[in-house]
Amino acid sequence: MEIKIINKSSHDLPHYETRASAGMDLRANIQEAITLEPMERTIVKTGLFIELPIGFEAQVRPRSGLAAKKGVTVLNAPGTVDADYRGEIGVILVNLSNESFVIENGERIAQLVIAKHERAEWISVDELSETARGEGGFGSTGVK
Repeated sequence: MEIKIINKSSHDLPHYETRASAGMDLRANIQEAITLEPMERTIVKTGLFIELPIGFEAQVRPRSGLAAKKGVTVLNAPGTVDADYRGEIGVILVNLSNESFVIENGERIAQLVIAKHERAEWISVDELSETARGEGGFGSTGVK
């Protein structure tokens, strides 16, 4: 699928690292380094603007290595870029570690996954069908 993109960053366009990759890395497009202190959050701009077809979204997701090694993740994971949004893609990063983390220009900070989605049409009813689970909520199916 083809997606229109404007790249105002000094970095290459996001791309798939392997043939089977679902996500493309997003890079920080910043003038100077940002120090993210423990439990602090910030929005990091990417310099990218996209035009998605209706019926698709771009999901901003954490990079597993950054989360596992540094404790830095995307706060609203996955963040959603809607098809009618035309502003710059920003990434809400949070530092969940006990150490400061420095974000440099060009650093890979998140990944972008393009996904098809459906639109729901609500149908008001008085009751729902029965299931074995019923109203069993959080943890109702066990932990092991």
